Amino acid sequence: MKKIFCSIFGHHYSISKKVTSHIKEYKCIHCQKEVTTDVSGNLSVLTPELQDINRTLEHIYQRRHTATTATQQVA
Repeated sequence: MKKIFCSIFGHHYSISKKVTSHIKEYKCIHCQKEVTTDVSGNLSVLTPELQDINRTLEHIYQRRHTATTATQQVA
């Protein structure tokens, strides 16, 4: 029934995970379809390959962001 709702009215995505400040993962609140932003900013279906890429990006982003914050606090 929920998939019918999405096929008629379209998906209603909410942010499920913030990977970086520009890349986020979204999930439809009705049918649970998962998508993410791609290189050009469009929504793409969240495949296992893209999940792995997002995990790696998140790890790099967090390491870089915490290093930058620590440097700013010392100065």
